[in-house]
Amino acid sequence: MRQILDAHIHSRYSRACSKDLTLPNIAAAARKKGINIVATGDFTHPQWFLHIKKELVETAPGSGLYRLRGDENSDVVFILSTEVALIYKDGGRCRRIHLVLHAPSIAAVEELNKRWGQRYNLKSDGRPILGLSAPKLVAECLAIDPRWLIYPAHIWTPWFAVFGSKSGFNSLADCFQEQTKNIYAYETGLSSDPEMNWRLSALDGLSCLSNSDAHSLGNIGREATVLELGKLTYDEIYSAIKDKAAGKIKYTIEFYPEEGMYHFDGHRQCNFSCAPEESKKLKGLCPVCKKPLVLGVAYRVAELADRPLGFVPAQAPGYRKLVGLDKIIAEAFNVKSRASQKVKREYDRLIKALGSELDILLNVEIAAIKDISAPLVALGVERVRQGKLLINPGFDGEYGTINIFRPEEKGLSPQKLFN
Repeated sequence: MRQILDAHIHSRYSRACSKDLTLPNIAAAARKKGINIVATGDFTHPQWFLHIKKELVETAPGSGLYRLRGDENSDVVFILSTEVALIYKDGGRCRRIHLVLHAPSIAAVEELNKRWGQRYNLKSDGRPILGLSAPKLVAECLAIDPRWLIYPAHIWTPWFAVFGSKSGFNSLADCFQEQTKNIYAYETGLSSDPEMNWRLSALDGLSCLSNSDAHSLGNIGREATVLELGKLTYDEIYSAIKDKAAGKIKYTIEFYPEEGMYHFDGHRQCNFSCAPEESKKLKGLCPVCKKPLVLGVAYRVAELADRPLGFVPAQAPGYRKLVGLDKIIAEAFNVKSRASQKVKREYDRLIKALGSELDILLNVEIAAIKDISAPLVALGVERVRQGKLLINPGFDGEYGTINIFRPEEKGLSPQKLFN
């Protein structure tokens, strides 16, 4: 049973997140995107947890997965999840680590919330800040139920990640210590893809997961993990992630990491950016102002890597890099905003005619898209599948750009475009 999982999103109670993030809205957005299993997000927040208990029921006794109440035939189910921020001292440094947590049951969440609610302010944010070390958190969760699933979120982001250059560690063992044996996965995050992570042999034994970390409905499914499951239960998902060798993780769906704000090194004020290899030649100094460059994620990966770029571990699941359908439509129609009504109308028309967004991006025949939409939309999907894109990596807080069409292509006839 092929299932697409987005196991890390947020609720309306997380800082800088959309107020439209309610469970019914999340289910509807996941269905449109093509996500089968979606995270609840933020189960530590008291109000959101009440919303979870009110709106969701278990799909079957003991399944550990949930559906909307009154929607017995739902094709979207929820997995209990949250992200937490740990800030603590270790090795003489202040560490800031984000972790993703999945609970096997409502009862397990209730017990954890009860314990943490006595020590921390869980009402302040959907992603709570805890003065707790990573190994202690793992031990606390597993003492409640050994089936808790815990893994580091977006592992390369500079300030809030296990390998982050500003506050992270140089290895998982340094971070999780005696609990490292209970960490079975890592999340690529928007700032990295599997190819970047394959450069670290220390990650070979862990499952590589991709999730959207969505702060709004439209971003659900921008990254995801494709699984082959025998049964639709929490335990089946837990087993698939814990036992990487079983091969139940088929591939991940990836955002282009170059689009992130800190992919390359550089200085925004000097309008200068470069790859890590060039930074090393420059001895980390900006050639314009002679001050130290802001070093990006690609540099940090290269710093810890023990393999060259392009290395592929044996039997590693593959990955597919995608660009959102709304972005393709916006470029095809020469519209600046992906949120414009023109783009929304065409997006909804394609979804209604051809199926979910991910199915359109991954599987629907190009000829079928061309039959009902503008030629540039069909060509855009084809180019995304082929990876034929114009990429300018982000740096020093400046987002990168991913473009599908060259300016001069906008006026070409359909016959020339497809030749």
